[in-house]
Amino acid sequence: MPALSRLGSAEWEKLKNRAKKKVKDIARELIGLYARRKKSRGFAFSPDAPWQKELEASFMYEDTFDQAKATMDVKRDMEEPHPMDRLICGDVGFGKTEVAVRAAFKAVLDGKQVAVLVPTTILAMQHFNTFQDRLARYGVHLDVLSRFRTRSDQGGIIARLGEGGIDIVIGTHRILSRDVAFRNIGLLIVDEEHRFGVSAKEKIRQMKAEVDTLSLTATPIPRTLHFSLMGARDLSVIATPPRNRLPVITEILQWNDDVIRDAVRKELQRGGQAYFVHDRVQSMDEVAGRLQAILPGVRLRSAHGQMPAHALEEVMMAFMEKRCDILVATKIIESGLDIPNVNTIFINRADRFGMAELYQLRGRVGRSNAQAYAYLLTPPVSSLPRPTVQRLQAVEEFTELGSGFNLAMRDLEIRGAGNLLGAEQSGFIENMGFETYTRVLEEAVRELKEEEFKGLFEKESGFRAQQREAVVETDLSAFIPESYLQSEEERLAVYRRLYALSSNEQLEEVQKEMQDRFGRFPVEIQNLFGMVRLRLAAVRIGFRKLSVKGNLLEADFPPESDTLFYEGGTFQKIMSMVPLMQKKSATLRQEGNILRLRVQLPGIQNPGDKVTKSLLLLEQMRPAEHAVKEEGTG
Repeated sequence: MPALSRLGSAEWEKLKNRAKKKVKDIARELIGLYARRKKSRGFAFSPDAPWQKELEASFMYEDTFDQAKATMDVKRDMEEPHPMDRLICGDVGFGKTEVAVRAAFKAVLDGKQVAVLVPTTILAMQHFNTFQDRLARYGVHLDVLSRFRTRSDQGGIIARLGEGGIDIVIGTHRILSRDVAFRNIGLLIVDEEHRFGVSAKEKIRQMKAEVDTLSLTATPIPRTLHFSLMGARDLSVIATPPRNRLPVITEILQWNDDVIRDAVRKELQRGGQAYFVHDRVQSMDEVAGRLQAILPGVRLRSAHGQMPAHALEEVMMAFMEKRCDILVATKIIESGLDIPNVNTIFINRADRFGMAELYQLRGRVGRSNAQAYAYLLTPPVSSLPRPTVQRLQAVEEFTELGSGFNLAMRDLEIRGAGNLLGAEQSGFIENMGFETYTRVLEEAVRELKEEEFKGLFEKESGFRAQQREAVVETDLSAFIPESYLQSEEERLAVYRRLYALSSNEQLEEVQKEMQDRFGRFPVEIQNLFGMVRLRLAAVRIGFRKLSVKGNLLEADFPPESDTLFYEGGTFQKIMSMVPLMQKKSATLRQEGNILRLRVQLPGIQNPGDKVTKSLLLLEQMRPAEHAVKEEGTG
């Protein structure tokens, strides 16, 4: 059980500083890699040609806003003179592959070759079909390099790559082998990089330094994205679901012959197909036999990674061409397989799967506008460990499209955050909580950008006081009473939202929502909202701590190392006000290593006045141009 410490206390500051130092050591290397890439010279692709616009216009679906923005981000990066390294994150079926197709075509139009790297042979075949369908009419030469190809075929593909006879090659880690050489590679597309081994990742890292790289991920685990979210690499998020897409109805149940029979028949009657996932190769034949017994006449085939390549390819082609009704498979179908006709999936012994695996597997269905169903088959729930039940319930609960990040946060709550940055950070996360840890993480990265990598990120400079943290202390009763909101979980959720707010507009939205849901606010909640406003005001100015007690306001300035604060207009404005405030019993003095401003608040009639008068005083300390910039950032 971690020891508790007061926010703002010396012990808390020590814990934060230890975590920040450790994070900086890791972040320094990652940002350094980013810096070297930004400074290196790459190929600047040409602006869009007419064929590029024609390809994008021929997409059979309407682009979502996020998909269109991701496409623009990628093309803008490709036209820059340094190598691109962009990560596109989006839920399963949200259109990441189409963005990759457009980027690949842009590279080909400029005479460059493209390598599309995927973790599985089945996904390689799937991507090949997608790219071929979109690009064949433009005379683009594509091929697949994986174990599905014979040795002689692989030799021929490698020779043509070296001669420039292949524009786009799609394959597994075989692409990274020493004997594979490109004549003029210009773009590397990596699908689900986290699924590759250490040696493959090292080769990918080496290629990134010289070649434009586009990474795709649907895995909703925050630690794989966190440095992108903080600006240590480029990120595009596709969070908008395609139009007419329905959430997958998910149900946890024990094996039941009648339920399975009815669900399969219902799917087949509407012309669909089904997956049955069983992740034990040794017992797959037994499971397939049991299914065949309860489903006589249904065409059923099995597929797993230990099958010979030609046999696996034959089974997959039969399923894709609808010559098979049910595919009994291991989790080899987990990544990227896109068959819109399949809208029912059974996951046998779902208790053995991780949350991300269950999420990805469920994403294999519901990829059209038909209602999809996912059945998680488990032993009796009473016999399962509590974390397993929580994991399954979370997958069942989060069925809404785009809920991957919510699901991942629940995963973190259930099992802890693990290695957020690849180094052992779980101790810090356990001691201060994941959300506070991520704030320390953001602070550490920002300090590195402003100090050690200032030249690289100079475009990001400007008014950024609102990214800081501030602690507020008060003698007011400021909390959410149990009589107002009985659910402990809901109270905690509201506290979290209030803690994460970055503007008064966001606070007003929370206030409206709470009043609509729970009714008129008692005085304790009004005080709590006042504390949030004080914190936001302190953050905007740059104060690290505020204390509002009795009729006294105390504000602690940031440390001397914060040049952004002391060289900016805010500090100058406060200094110009101090002589005037001294007439109102104000003092500014150094106490140890802290510069502290004390101001007597006049005319306090009731407890609420101290918040109102403190906010008025803090507002006067903000230079006008800062207020304008903040409004502009929304």
